Amino acid sequence: METQDEKSERERSVPPIVAIDGTAIKRIREAKKLTQLYVASVVGVTTDTISRWENNRYPTIKRDNAEKVATALEVSLEEILKPEPVSEPEPEPEAVPMLQPPRKQRLAPLVLAVGLGTLLVALIVGAVLSRRGAAELVATRVLPPFGAPGQLVPVQVKVDRRDGEKSGFIVKERIPAGWRFVASNPPVAGEAGEREVKWLIPPGGTGPVTISYTLTAPRTLLLGSQADFGGEVILSHGKATRRGIIGGPARIVVNGRHWADTNGDGRIDDNEIMPAYYLCEEMKGLGLDWKTIETIWSGAGYTWNDKLKVFEVVK
Repeated sequence: METQDEKSERERSVPPIVAIDGTAIKRIREAKKLTQLYVASVVGVTTDTISRWENNRYPTIKRDNAEKVATALEVSLEEILKPEPVSEPEPEPEAVPMLQPPRKQRLAPLVLAVGLGTLLVALIVGAVLSRRGAAELVATRVLPPFGAPGQLVPVQVKVDRRDGEKSGFIVKERIPAGWRFVASNPPVAGEAGEREVKWLIPPGGTGPVTISYTLTAPRTLLLGSQADFGGEVILSHGKATRRGIIGGPARIVVNGRHWADTNGDGRIDDNEIMPAYYLCEEMKGLGLDWKTIETIWSGAGYTWNDKLKVFEVVK
């Protein structure tokens, strides 16, 4: 069994700073159809910070932030770290004349760089070609990472219309089983179903289209459970019908946290209050309780009373 001294020594050996692989973070996030906003919410930083990490603007970050990134991406920490270990910079030794390396060794980095450049160009060209004939709509879901039983949750679907004719389209959202649809802007087409909600967006208009709606989680949900979303956008252009999957986050963790508490630390801080305010203003009339949010922000935090299914403010 590990002694206390051995445990302390092991903890001291863990570097507080780690070297992240921004390219791997971006690749994993996009493969899982997660937005920078979602990852930023889990880590507790801004989307600009996530963008800088993915572009390797900050090659090293705090280990606890790297662990939060790995949690958001649902991968192990090692998958987003660079293979070489991080070490403190050592003083440079005195200059010592060195022999010129063989020509093959000098050429190896150049050949490797040319090869990687060629591969990158091929991937970009392939991505551009693969988009030809694809749906001319890009839809992204904006979803809070956390929720609580019996409480309201805001959801948005942002659609970027990229076709020149501004064609009409259909949005279908598959909501979690047992969750109750409350209201939306624009209104739904027909009646909201138990598992599927539809919107019909007419042709015309300029710029992106935002669909906002609210749901109520079942009171019987167990803390620690998960709720999954899904959806598609459908574009009819002449005789052709094109379909695309709605990207972005697709899961809410039911853990007794308020939806505005995006980092799940049991309080709504200064970094979270303004996004919550803007969202409440944008979704006015859809049932969001701004007064409770403001009260939690003004206090020292909040706790979840699972028996009464309410948030209790810590004074």
